[in-house]
Amino acid sequence: MTKEVEISKVIDLWKKDKKQYVKKSSYSAYMLLIENHLLPSFGNKLSVEEPDIQEFVFRKLDEGLSQKTIKDILIVLKMILKFGVKNKLLEYQQFDVQFPTERERYEIEVLSKSNQKKIMNYVQEHFTFKNLGIYICLSAGIRIGEICALTWDDIDTETGIINIRKTIQRIYVIEDNDRRTELILDTPKTKNSIRDIPMSRDLLKMLKPIKKVVNSSFYLLTNDFKPTEPRTYRNYYKKLMKKLDMPELKFHGLRHSFATRCIESNCDYKTVSVILGHSNISTTLNLYVHPNMEQKKKCIDQMFKTLR
Repeated sequence: MTKEVEISKVIDLWKKDKKQYVKKSSYSAYMLLIENHLLPSFGNKLSVEEPDIQEFVFRKLDEGLSQKTIKDILIVLKMILKFGVKNKLLEYQQFDVQFPTERERYEIEVLSKSNQKKIMNYVQEHFTFKNLGIYICLSAGIRIGEICALTWDDIDTETGIINIRKTIQRIYVIEDNDRRTELILDTPKTKNSIRDIPMSRDLLKMLKPIKKVVNSSFYLLTNDFKPTEPRTYRNYYKKLMKKLDMPELKFHGLRHSFATRCIESNCDYKTVSVILGHSNISTTLNLYVHPNMEQKKKCIDQMFKTLR
């Protein structure tokens, strides 16, 4: 027999339970989705049924949320409902929500080869530690939180390897009536994100002499014991791109540019996936492997050659 309790009560109990098992950053992301979307829509209900959730999906789409964001919200909702059922606070309700067909394919934004060369040449001629970070992102495909967390002891110039072991991010902390942000140093996004990336010859040549004179415990971007945070570094990057008369490109576009150059160079997909720290190869394939018309023609020509 289940007790009749409001969803908000189930959420409170789930939060206390979940906090014990997940990373601080994950917990923070859950809290934001709950506070901004789930509590206002379902908090005062005694049960959540499929029509309620379907209506929620359409409303959030109308508000401009992406399908991915809505699906992330629904994942959290499912976890809460399962917890409620397990603890006999809710009746089991299976739901199958439909999304409108996405007709437009998501196109990733990348630098052209000439623009990528222009930025890399500029960094070589105008060295600063902040500029060096941009060069590394274009040479190794690392995320903004990872470059902000990189210290000189993560750079091994003897083996020519960059060790990605940590990330920095500012999270939103919600505790009772307390609302604040907090800068945290944590392990990377997933276990696959803990990885070792070989340096290019040019990058190694640039780093070798610097590594000999810097304090190995200092952060690379500041060459100091205090790091810079992603928001600050993103602003620096934007100003640099404007100065170089580059097209507007999100910082994450540097990672996309690196991956795209790897695929264009016929690197095998599995290797690219491992370098990027993707959880599985399908993420890499879906993002970066989109054959153009020339490649399609070549494929069909090759196939017919085998028939002759």
